[in-house]
Amino acid sequence: MAALEVDGLLVPHDDEYLNEYTPPQFERLLWLTGFSGSAGAAIVMPETAVLFIDGRYTEQARIETSADWFEYEDLRALPPWQWLRDNPGRVSRLGYWSKLHSQEEIEHIEALDHVELVALEQHPIDELWTDRPNGQAPAPYPHAVEFAGEESASKRRRVGAELEKAGADAIVFANPNATAWLLNVRGGDVPRTPAALCRTVLHADGTAAAFFAGHDISDELRDHLGPEVMISDEDRFGEYLHDLGSRGKTVLVNKTVCPRFVHDALAGAGATIKEAEDPLILARGVKNETEIEGSRKAHVRDGVAMVRFLRWLDEHWPDGVTETEAVRKLESFRAGNEALQDISFDTISGSGPNGAIIHYRVSEASDREMQQGELFLVDSGGQYLDGTTDITRTVALGEQPAERRDRFTRVLQGHIALATAVFPPDTSGYQLDILARQPLWNAGLDYAHGTGHGVGTYLGVHEGPQSVAKRAPWVPLQPGMILSNEPGYYVEGEYGIRIENLVVVRQSETAGMLEFETLTMAPIDRRLVDSALMTTAEIGWLNDYHETVRETLSPLLSEPDAVWLREATAPL
Repeated sequence: MAALEVDGLLVPHDDEYLNEYTPPQFERLLWLTGFSGSAGAAIVMPETAVLFIDGRYTEQARIETSADWFEYEDLRALPPWQWLRDNPGRVSRLGYWSKLHSQEEIEHIEALDHVELVALEQHPIDELWTDRPNGQAPAPYPHAVEFAGEESASKRRRVGAELEKAGADAIVFANPNATAWLLNVRGGDVPRTPAALCRTVLHADGTAAAFFAGHDISDELRDHLGPEVMISDEDRFGEYLHDLGSRGKTVLVNKTVCPRFVHDALAGAGATIKEAEDPLILARGVKNETEIEGSRKAHVRDGVAMVRFLRWLDEHWPDGVTETEAVRKLESFRAGNEALQDISFDTISGSGPNGAIIHYRVSEASDREMQQGELFLVDSGGQYLDGTTDITRTVALGEQPAERRDRFTRVLQGHIALATAVFPPDTSGYQLDILARQPLWNAGLDYAHGTGHGVGTYLGVHEGPQSVAKRAPWVPLQPGMILSNEPGYYVEGEYGIRIENLVVVRQSETAGMLEFETLTMAPIDRRLVDSALMTTAEIGWLNDYHETVRETLSPLLSEPDAVWLREATAPL
């Protein structure tokens, strides 16, 4: 920093593709700080640093990093640009690398009179990180239309028509998930997400140019993409942008999801840049019938694995099962299905106090045996060719005090309230969030994370634009959107509770209204339910849900597993 003549350095969790789950070779924030969460940023100064994390990682960040070096701020309430605005004099010259930051983020900082932005040719961490992973991964491959439900050419023409209406010649998609959906391509570059590192330029006529990172492209993939998609290496991406600009093209750029360097390259070459919403975010958020049916099938397979695991856990935790042993066992049950390609995120396996760490990642140092009287929280999922799953269950390890059963029941009531909501078509998840929190609010309680996030189909387990949260953007829920329903409650140092199912928006039997269909198939621990707190309708929902789980999964289970499931889903 001294050599670069800057007194501040901006270090995001994001990589050059603005991925949520960052490939190991791009984990600069982790290398620098030790913080391993999937969202965050730091502003580094000569003697101290500020670490920005959201509510999911408040406790985790303080465990993984030292307060001797770091100040901590809420990433959502006070993002880096607002911290710079509110703390004049602490940083006067801020270094940043334009490939790691969105255009929107940099514009916020440029608007500050007291901070001079210094564009760096390379990030200094890359020079210091001597044992950086090499990032080898399987080559990208076609994603069959039997799973995608629509040919890439159809998608490209559909989006291209939108460009034409907007008066644009082309649009840039810098995130790998966008390319994966648009071209019906999958890969293995991004952890737990079947995407290849790639950027794509789509033209209004439906042709495209795809720039893959460091892969030999197979003849199979070339045939799959066809002559309307030019394939090149990522090293030529900047050259292609320059060519668009030099020919005076009008290019759409979504400044919230496109790195600053894309804007700089286009503007520097003379392109006309039009800011617009990324049309693929909504397009892939609304699933077609093939994708929805595939998700239903994936959840049945996943439910079989979960039942086998929950039965195993019930029988073996008194023997001293550790968190890592539970992870290995659950992943072995999922792997027993040949349709599984990967898990959808690193399994959260937290017993007792570790369950209170919302996005806990078990390590050799933190691993512990499950103890009598504790709660065990397991949040996990699978990547199947026809769907992506994400499920959380909280399990009683022996008898539980009344307070915990009260808290669990309130979380369950919130889960049921959201699952049974009926709402008009112009409703946002922001408006529904209160339904999941009200039972906890009635007792003066709350949780510090969103209630629901969008989920892809054999793609990202976290996907927009839909969500259910206190601060969610105003995105109307539409039929075909898949979301999580996951209220929770946490007591630091003691326990965590979360109940998560995935749901899909569908037309309601009530004319003109929408509702949710629950996709996830696994029992909810009845031993933690205080039925005296629940209404008749709530008990009816749980009994009906358990009946559906039992009838759907029992024919696919061994007799001992089916017997356990019958007991676990017996009516309240």
